[in-house]
Amino acid sequence: MAVVANAVKRRLQEGKLAASFNLSRLRTVEAPQIAKACGFHWLFIDLEHSTMDLDTAGQICAASLPVGITPIVRVPEGDTNRAARILDAGAQGIIFPHVQNAEEARAFNSACRFPPLGVRSMTYGGPQLEYEAVPPKEATEGGNEETLVVMMIETPEAVENAGEIAAVDGVDVLLVGGSDLSTTMGIPGQSTNPDFLASIDKVIAAAKGAGKIAGLGGVYDEAILPDFVARGMRFFLGGADMSFILAGGKSRGAFFNNLKI
Repeated sequence: MAVVANAVKRRLQEGKLAASFNLSRLRTVEAPQIAKACGFHWLFIDLEHSTMDLDTAGQICAASLPVGITPIVRVPEGDTNRAARILDAGAQGIIFPHVQNAEEARAFNSACRFPPLGVRSMTYGGPQLEYEAVPPKEATEGGNEETLVVMMIETPEAVENAGEIAAVDGVDVLLVGGSDLSTTMGIPGQSTNPDFLASIDKVIAAAKGAGKIAGLGGVYDEAILPDFVARGMRFFLGGADMSFILAGGKSRGAFFNNLKI
């Protein structure tokens, strides 16, 4: 049996949009099925801004693969050790936050790729191989092919270096962290500010120039998201588990509190 295909990587290669169900509060292997039922394409499993441990994240990754929901994990800043371990557990992609330059991007990408493309250590028979004894050459080449490596652009410095970051072999996506970028620009939350949009356009141009994908997180207003799609964004953080629960719960609570008796 070959390495499990990365459904989101295929979507992006076909020019389609890919949106995530963001997981930071829920701790259940039902999350992939919930995400699929809601119409999302991938799980954003956040180990940077949550207390989720690696074992729980690994179980959720493994549960994602048979469902066809791509598990992609954001690791803490510069944590290549955790990146390699969660890939062994079944993750099909890694998101590295706060990437500033090409040197960092090369090191982070290398940790996620098997030789000769990187330094990731060989693993055998895990969920991404459907627990089969896949020949080493097939496993390493397939693992490299099906792993999505994402670099987050979150500061003005990173925006200026976006071209050289995108040019790093193996980097698949430049993901703008909208919240951190706007904050470090001194315009927190101003997603329609002309300076913010100019930075967005720089990142999109850098990604396109290198044949890579541009993405966006931290912006969830449905009134303005279509503009970012029109600008060229294709890889989106779709919204967080707790925000979905609160929105649905508040709506139902309001319904009962407004009933007349």
